[in-house]
Amino acid sequence: MPGFGEEEVLTIPKGSATRPIFSSTVDRCLSLPFSTGVRKFVMDGEHLELRGITKEQSGSYECIASNDISTPDTRTVQVVVNYPPSISKARTTGTPVGQKGILQCEASAVPRPDFEWYKEDRRIFNGLNGVKIENQGKISMLVFFNVSEEDYGNYTCVAMNKMGITNASIILYGPGAMHDVNGAALSPYCAQSLALTVTLLHLLKF
Repeated sequence: MPGFGEEEVLTIPKGSATRPIFSSTVDRCLSLPFSTGVRKFVMDGEHLELRGITKEQSGSYECIASNDISTPDTRTVQVVVNYPPSISKARTTGTPVGQKGILQCEASAVPRPDFEWYKEDRRIFNGLNGVKIENQGKISMLVFFNVSEEDYGNYTCVAMNKMGITNASIILYGPGAMHDVNGAALSPYCAQSLALTVTLLHLLKF
């Protein structure tokens, strides 16, 4: 175990209780999680217990130990909170045939998430059929270098790590398509009918 003045990394699952241990006989200990701003915990023991820990409590905790005999000493513990992926952005895109199209999926997680892409029930592999998967940290992009009619449809982005798994639906559609309330692409004919119906309902109000 590192001594005072050294740093230790503590990795724990989200929602659990943890006790960063400062193994020294102290009169007071101040713990400062710098990642969310300075907060002070003043206590007379040598343990700081965090119950139901959240990802916002990740960060550096500094213990300052002091008594009436010697000058204060410090020790730093880096707390890393593991949590399952949560998809924050799943961008649906309209792209004409023959153009480059990109579907983007963004997920936050610790450890960093792995991504998989599917069209219907078929997994998409990098480099096949003119499609490339580009992963950059918490962002995954499905890149179509030359969009064809067959590429249009519903895609699923799956984000996973050892803590859990989640997914989101993303649509690649043509320039003439609209979308229903469920996000499904409509043909140009259906889209025109939908627009006409909405217009008529609006006029009937007057």
